[in-house]
Formats: sequence, structure tokens, C-alpha cells
Amino acid sequence: MASTSLLPKTISPFLTNPPPLPSTHFTSKPSFFNPSADHHLPCTRKPSILTPYAKKKNPWIDIFDDGEDLDMEYGSLFVDGKQDEDTRPVDNPNNPYGFLKFPKGYNVEVAQLGLKIRGDVRRCCCMISGGVYENLLFFPVIQMLKDRYPGILVDVLASDRGKQCYELNKNVRWANVYDPDGDPEPAIYTDMIGVLKNRYYDLVLSTKLAGLGHASFMFMSSARDKVSYIYPNVNAAGAGLLLTETFTPDSANLSEGGYHMYHQMLDWLGRPIYNVPRQPVPPLRVSLSRKLKQYVEAKYRAAGAEKGKYIVIHGIESDSKASMQSRGDTDSLLPLEVWDQIADAISGFKPVFVIPHEKERENVEEIIYNEDIGILFITTPGQLAALINDSAGVIATNTAAIQLANAREKPSIALFGSEEKGKVFVPNAEEKKCIIVSSKTGKLKDIDVGAVKQAMQIFDMSLALV
Repeated sequence: MASTSLLPKTISPFLTNPPPLPSTHFTSKPSFFNPSADHHLPCTRKPSILTPYAKKKNPWIDIFDDGEDLDMEYGSLFVDGKQDEDTRPVDNPNNPYGFLKFPKGYNVEVAQLGLKIRGDVRRCCCMISGGVYENLLFFPVIQMLKDRYPGILVDVLASDRGKQCYELNKNVRWANVYDPDGDPEPAIYTDMIGVLKNRYYDLVLSTKLAGLGHASFMFMSSARDKVSYIYPNVNAAGAGLLLTETFTPDSANLSEGGYHMYHQMLDWLGRPIYNVPRQPVPPLRVSLSRKLKQYVEAKYRAAGAEKGKYIVIHGIESDSKASMQSRGDTDSLLPLEVWDQIADAISGFKPVFVIPHEKERENVEEIIYNEDIGILFITTPGQLAALINDSAGVIATNTAAIQLANAREKPSIALFGSEEKGKVFVPNAEEKKCIIVSSKTGKLKDIDVGAVKQAMQIFDMSLALV
């Protein structure tokens, strides 16, 4: 008796001769066992739209990640546009972490998923490498975070000198001393990891060039997105596996980028996404408290200066860390002999020398022959900003004083060792009421004093406008 098949005839062709499987995103992925086979596999995936922000995906992170789905419709729950400020009350107003009271029937898990899909950021931590100068130039990044993500809480980790800058920034909630460039003890290292984990950050930004060690530190913070600069050489090996987004600078010294040293991070933060247009880069601005202004006013009046009738001189040669130099320009301090010639040319205003250490007071009194000068011992950027705010202008080398003068829109004369550095650290100088005087030999000590005297006309023009 012939055996009959129990399967329907319509299914048997499917079993005996199955059709080729439809092409999926598996065909476009590289083969780990035969890398050369990728060139022979067919690919029917839609071509991705190239944008200046698209980066090549690392297959070792997620081999099934094809990037963002351009055809995805989020619906009414995950809307486009900027996030809304969180106005819900807290359970305990005295709790600095602000535990929220969720409405009845509210699904906490869906809320977190919505935050991830929209890319909302409620809490952000910024790790800034460097001193006062580098932290001041990071202010536009913080302002962009506030503009791009309404209601965001921004915290900062910086060196002991860098933390002093944040009395000038009202957008920062907490500033902690933790030097990313230092070599902390194991107890301090693990304690800081615990602090970061307990604050539940959505985003962590770092300007320290990351290798595997610093990337591991950021990874252990348990933040959702971890963004950092990485080394432009082999030292960056392995860091990209632990970070959400990376930026590779042109050199191993990020500060050599000058005023726009953080342009890659600003470009990424302000990118157009979710129907939000590109966020413009804000200018450098600082805010001064009334208490700080009153303290500094009493200080410069005791030195014999009057409001609006003195010129701030900053950048005398000293070995003090309070000189507020940039790491990208080590030749940025002038000997007192050159400052003596510059001070003699000032007329109509009282020269006020800012010394970074009390030991320099005697040197200034001995070398500067002009008796009608003021000497102020100022070491913090907040006091220096308040002093500049009440002055008629600033004459300084490439220190934080020039950036503070531009932030407070005061006329200034910037002294640089070369013309190239002047353009890098003070771009669009004319718009900022700043005159750049550079040395022709490439050394700051050889600067042309006559050109500095000629540039002092800018102070007379500002006085006429007042």
C-alpha cells in the first residue's frame, strides 16, 4: 500500500524548496568570521541620509544597531520638540535630590522610556579639565544646556582653582572639587563614583581627554549618556566602547583651540533633532552678585581708585597659580620692566596692578616708578570680574582678564606673543571692543610698547561715549 502524505499539497513545496529569506539588516553587517565576505553580500537596506553629525557605527558595541529609524513615528506620548520644565512638587522640599511625587496611576517606567526616546535631560554633570581659563570658556556650553533642555539641573566637577569660576555662573547648581587631571586616592575615587551614582544623571559631559581609565570612571557613574573628548592617538584605545559619544580634538592639548576649544561639543549639543532647530551658540557671559561687587569696591577704593577711572593691568610675570593663564599659551606673562613702560603711557586713568601673590607687591613698588598706581591682591576670578566691571578698561596678556573683559563688554587691549594666537583666543576682536597687539618676534617680552600706547585711544573713546 502506497504511503500518502498527511501534509497539504500547498505546504510541501515550501518544505522541499524553500524560497530565499528576505534581505534584512543582518546582510549589511560585517561577518566576524569572514570580513572579506561583506563585499559579496547583497544589501537592500535603504541608504542612510548623510549628515555632518553622522558617525560610523562601531559594530563591537551593538552589532544589531542600525542607527536611528527615520520612519519611526513616536505618536502622542513621545512628542517632538524641547522638553518641558518639570513643575511637579517634591515630597521633601529640604531634600537636595528632589524626589518627585508621581501622580496616581502614573507609570514611572514609561516616563523614563519617554525621556530616553526624546533625549530629554533633567540632570547633567560636567567634568571640566583645566584651571580658571578653561572653566570660563566652558560657560557657553552650560548656557546652551540651559537653552536646549529647559529645566535642566547642571552640576560641575572641576579642580580647586576651576571651581572658583562658578560664583560667576547662576546656571550651575552644585560645583564639587574633583580634578579630572589629578591622581586621586582610591577612597576619593570610589567616593566620587558613589556621589555621581546617587545623583542619577541623565548626561555626563567631560572635557578631559579620555582613555580607558577615564571612560571607565564615567561608565561607572551609571548615567544614561556619557559624552567626552578622547585622545587623538593610541591612548584612546577602548574608551569608545564605554562612551555614548566621543570627540577627537586636533591635538593632545585641547586648550590650543583657544576660544572655540569646545566647538565639537557645542556642535553636538546644539544639533537639530526631533523638530528642534539648531541651537545657536551663546556668547561668554558672567553674572556678578551684589555682595561681590560691594566687597571689591571697598577693596579698590582702599587702594585709591575710583569707579570708572582706573585701568586694570593683569598678567605680570609670576610663578603663582593665580595668574589664570591658559594651558594653550604658556608664554602669556610680561616682566614688570615692560609693564613699567606701558603704565607710564596711561593718562587720565589710574593704573591698577593686579598681583597674584602678596610677595609680588614689593617687586611692583620697586620697579614701577609711577607713584600714582594702585596695587590689588586678587586671586579669584569672581573678584577680578567685579574689578573689571567697575573699571574703564583692561590691559592684559592672554589671561582670564581678557575673557572677563569681553564678557562684561569692557574695552580692552590684549597682548599676545603672536598674531595667530590673538586670532585664536580672541576671535572677532573688533566686535568685542578689543585691540590685539602681538609681538613680531614670537616672544611676548619683545612686544612693541609703542603699539600698545597707540591702542590706548580705545579708552578715551569709551570715556567719550559715557
